[in-house]
Amino acid sequence: MKAVNNKAVNNEAGSDAAAQSAAGKTAPGESDVALLAVAQAWREQDPDDETRAELGALIDDVLASGRTSAEAAASGTAPAETAASGTTSTEAAASGTAPADAAASGTAAAEAPAAGSLAAAHTDSAAAQALETLRQRFDGRLKFGTAGLRGEIAAGPTRMNRAVVGQAAAGLAAYLVQKAQPGVTPSVVIGYDGRKNSAVFARDSAELMAGAGIRAVLLPRLLPTPLVAFAVRHLGVSAGIMVTASHNPPNDNGYKVYLGGADEGAQIVTPADEEIEAEIVRVATTLKVTELPRSTHYETAPESLIEAYITETARVGWLPPAEIGAQPRVVYTAMHGVGWHTFSRVLGAAGFIEPDVVTAQLQPDPRFPTVAFPNPEEPGALDLAYETARSAGAQLIMANDPDADRLAIAIPDASSASGYRRLTGNQVGALLGWRAAEAAARGSATSADAPPTLACSVVSSPALAAVAAAYGLRFRETLTGFKWVSRVPGLIFGYEEALGYLVNPTTLRDKDGISAAVAFLSLASDLAVDGYTIADQLDRFSEKFGHFDSAQISLRVTDLARIDEIMASLRRTPPRLIGGLTVASIDDLSAGSAELPASDILRIRTSDGSRIMVRPSGTEPKLKVYIDVSSTEGSVKKRKKSVATRLQALETGMRELVA
Repeated sequence: MKAVNNKAVNNEAGSDAAAQSAAGKTAPGESDVALLAVAQAWREQDPDDETRAELGALIDDVLASGRTSAEAAASGTAPAETAASGTTSTEAAASGTAPADAAASGTAAAEAPAAGSLAAAHTDSAAAQALETLRQRFDGRLKFGTAGLRGEIAAGPTRMNRAVVGQAAAGLAAYLVQKAQPGVTPSVVIGYDGRKNSAVFARDSAELMAGAGIRAVLLPRLLPTPLVAFAVRHLGVSAGIMVTASHNPPNDNGYKVYLGGADEGAQIVTPADEEIEAEIVRVATTLKVTELPRSTHYETAPESLIEAYITETARVGWLPPAEIGAQPRVVYTAMHGVGWHTFSRVLGAAGFIEPDVVTAQLQPDPRFPTVAFPNPEEPGALDLAYETARSAGAQLIMANDPDADRLAIAIPDASSASGYRRLTGNQVGALLGWRAAEAAARGSATSADAPPTLACSVVSSPALAAVAAAYGLRFRETLTGFKWVSRVPGLIFGYEEALGYLVNPTTLRDKDGISAAVAFLSLASDLAVDGYTIADQLDRFSEKFGHFDSAQISLRVTDLARIDEIMASLRRTPPRLIGGLTVASIDDLSAGSAELPASDILRIRTSDGSRIMVRPSGTEPKLKVYIDVSSTEGSVKKRKKSVATRLQALETGMRELVA
């Protein structure tokens, strides 16, 4: 493996120039020439024909507005500082500065026009648009965090593509080698879903891992995300990679990482993400992707791995043959994802009748053609499922998201125009948590490392805490994300309001929409034996533990600074009344607490016991507000009315407050 000479780089100046360009503040000049040279250097190392051609077209659009490369080379007006800066082409592509060795190599610098010749690019509309696109693509790089990588598939370091994935795989490989015990060969299992380029990114990762001396195991075909979380523990490997963007838009993809050993197959948390990111940046600034060692000597996981997952997951719920007639009629949709094949096999192993299916959404399709957004939470996403359910007379609708790690549930509702209503994640979490508490009371849900514990994210409903208190179980709140929920000691059930549930933490340590579906179908079937429905069970929950309901506000912004302004304003001038209710306390979690690490969250409690959580979204340009109201007074009917009235008032008040 040949490494490019790593010379000193003025990254700060380069970053400032890139930031100014991205903001539209840089006049035509040397920074644009440097940008083109960086883009050309990136194109040379991109192994993907599609993104390489895309980047080439953008460069050509900009060059077409000025002088030809031959004119630029002949005039000798290419900026001298490009050749003198001492920055290599590889460093340039990673850091956003101009490549120094381009002039010496006779490639990028020879093609780059002079500063003056780019003036036309700012007046020609097509060229100006191409130049702005290049600025966005090369203004930094896609950062690896606790959620791994996620972004739109396109050319450049701020997007998902084979070059970025190659750098990520090589950086992760270096991290695993560093963390390995002496004499131990690190290992990784790699899975992928049905999204665009998922299989390509997975094979690239397997080859790069094998080339770095890592034992790499590639899953045999596209499979749900929970299979990777399961495989990390089942195979005893050092890490797991899942190529997926879950329920993001069609042209997105992502790269999710799990750790084995003491992490027990959970998603990475800090400082692992920072250490992996440092290795990725090191690779990006010292090596071209085309220079990274590759090997096809990786393993393909055996079918026995998938069979083991099916067997373990089927144990979550079992329908005795004598009760098969009690199973509610179910409609299932895979949302154009990878859930169906595995889910149907688990159902068969658990003794359940195969459901009616939404045929148009059953097989993987990276275009997601029947939905505007492949997320079961989004309006309209379940319309085809509702239509199928009406035709079939179904009592239950189950929907996995495209990588099958989340679950949506809908039940009949005569008051709805569709005839059905989707339950919130909090409602499903409350019922599954109650089911887990009942199992613990019978002694069939235990934990060896700590007292049996129910857990949910800090923005999920307080209902689960009420269940834990009633059954004498321990309860824990965590920061948002299953990387935190899954790590709670003694966990017997955990969930987050965004449709994520972990019903079998002894099998895997991540949310799993398939095992959750089996557990919920088992619950519905058990209720049907006694003549009850899921709607009845929700009312019984309200009677036993109190009635809980939630509302959520998502304020999308075009300027991220607006989110900071709102959070700062709430801290600087705390509200005294919200929706006519007195504010009793405000907890600022930015400094952390005895129970939670530091996080940019405000927790507001009102005098009636309601709770409001305010935080910036971790994945989208949104401010998110979570409102939870409950009542234990009077009949179930009175509790519902009281909660609905106060919830509406608080939602209206918070919308006014953050508008």
